Amino acid sequence: MARQDRSAWPAVTIGIEPGFPAAIDAVAERAGDARSFLRAAWYAGTAGGTAGAATLVARRADGAPFAAIPTLPAGPRLLGARSVPGSYWPFRSFPVAADACEEEMAALIAHPEARRLMAPFLRIGPVYADDPAAGALLRAAERAGWTVLRRNLGTAFRIDIAERQAAGPWPSKSSQRRLRTYEKQLSALGPVRVRQVAGDGWTPDVLDDLATIEAQSWVGQDSDRSGAKFLTDEKRAGWLRAAADPLLADMLTATILHVGDRPAAFTFDMLCGRVQYGIAGSYDKDYAAHSPGKFIAYRQYDVALERGVTLVDLGAGDSGYKRAQGAEPGPAILDCLIVRNRALAALLRRKWKKDTDGGTGAKTVPA
Repeated sequence: MARQDRSAWPAVTIGIEPGFPAAIDAVAERAGDARSFLRAAWYAGTAGGTAGAATLVARRADGAPFAAIPTLPAGPRLLGARSVPGSYWPFRSFPVAADACEEEMAALIAHPEARRLMAPFLRIGPVYADDPAAGALLRAAERAGWTVLRRNLGTAFRIDIAERQAAGPWPSKSSQRRLRTYEKQLSALGPVRVRQVAGDGWTPDVLDDLATIEAQSWVGQDSDRSGAKFLTDEKRAGWLRAAADPLLADMLTATILHVGDRPAAFTFDMLCGRVQYGIAGSYDKDYAAHSPGKFIAYRQYDVALERGVTLVDLGAGDSGYKRAQGAEPGPAILDCLIVRNRALAALLRRKWKKDTDGGTGAKTVPA
């Protein structure tokens, strides 16, 4: 175990609190706009339930929390391992105040309560490689002599809207012409209506519409459905729990295309300050010839621009259509284990690098 000079470490208080306490929100409000969604409701919305939830809360000498690590049991109960949960898989991180320093994170990782919660290991991920909170904790763990196992699950793609607009109109004039053609073709099948949902608009009926579209998409009909976000009662209930937080409900947005009385396509996103995260998108295969996915995606970008978004994160997978929209490769998506015992780390290493999570969780390809 690496020796560390603790004489200069700041005084911190560490406690393990049951469930997902309000301290999570207090830290999220100081974590920066791009991570402001990491609130208690984000973890309460985890599909599969929240039994056994416990959160490590780190506080400064004045009592102000600077880090909160929500966890759920992971793997066989007898193992006692834990993982950081979340409503959507690439964002299973945790809030840390933007002004937290390395010494505070070192003091956190060295505290007996932290070691108790993280033993025998703590899973963090999938999470972006540039995630500041995860990066700070992983570095602190490695400096303390712990083993961090990492596996790469893909690459996120991002559109720098400000950069694109500086180079010329975005979407391009040719893209705008195609979108008008798509709308004309869809209108021939019935009246086209685009519905925007956010805030107090989140209702069971809205989620049922998203599930209806998903059931008619390739995810619902030509896959094992593991990548679906709304098809089960459990998943829809999770999103309603997340949207019960008014601040998070305002960040979550659905843009839904109706053709006549039928929901035909949607895009489901999260807007945090100047960053938009794409969570899911699907279209009814019956309308595939008229590109409803592309049509609704660009309609949603109008909403993002109105809200001041300058960076769109499209997640991993199917880079072709994302590049066509102007996206470029961004950070890797990592899955990490923090393991204190080196012998256990050696046993886990080969299996961890070999296994994968199956789906990418990325947005469905628009037609």
